[in-house]
Amino acid sequence: MEDVLDLYHEPYDEKRPVICFDESSKALRGHKSDPLPAEPGAVARVDHRYERNGKQRIHLATEPLTGWVAVEITERRRTTEWIDRMVELADVHYPDADCIRVVVDHLNTHKPAGFYQFFPPDEAQAYLDRFEFHYVPKKGSWLNMAEIEIGVLKRQCLNRRIYDAATLRSEVAAWQEHRNAADRFIDWQFTTDDARIKLRQLYPIELNGN
Repeated sequence: MEDVLDLYHEPYDEKRPVICFDESSKALRGHKSDPLPAEPGAVARVDHRYERNGKQRIHLATEPLTGWVAVEITERRRTTEWIDRMVELADVHYPDADCIRVVVDHLNTHKPAGFYQFFPPDEAQAYLDRFEFHYVPKKGSWLNMAEIEIGVLKRQCLNRRIYDAATLRSEVAAWQEHRNAADRFIDWQFTTDDARIKLRQLYPIELNGN
């Protein structure tokens, strides 16, 4: 926990960006009956019944100190999809960075060793040399600032029925463009000192030495 908190309070360094990465999903559902639009004297109405059309996986990366966010939609969540996202960070988004510091959780697909599954050893090591992974504690996913962006995405874009993957990708791409155009960033306030006071019960010994 303290490793991640201390990382969040380091000054911005474009050569050593801090990227938060997290995943979620969206169930694809369609209306069985067409919704009735709002009209004078009546609110919009939606039938509670719906048609299922599978599920899509959401992969989100964000750089909290700049507000940049990137979202990818896939059918599955495997190590190969995670490696694809890391390769994009290294080759597309941050090709000139000396070290890309990535905050992730303990999902079984978030395996740096997975590079060796998909690349020759020398190429896999070359990628790993460009990364530094910081893991939030188990049951401590709230420490991953990517959760904040996923929450915004769900409220602003995904809080309705979307039936097919193509529409989902289009809507998410539009949200991403709008989000990146906004002049905002995540102002993280919680510090290690705060944790030692407010989360005192999580430490193995009393901080006062008793």
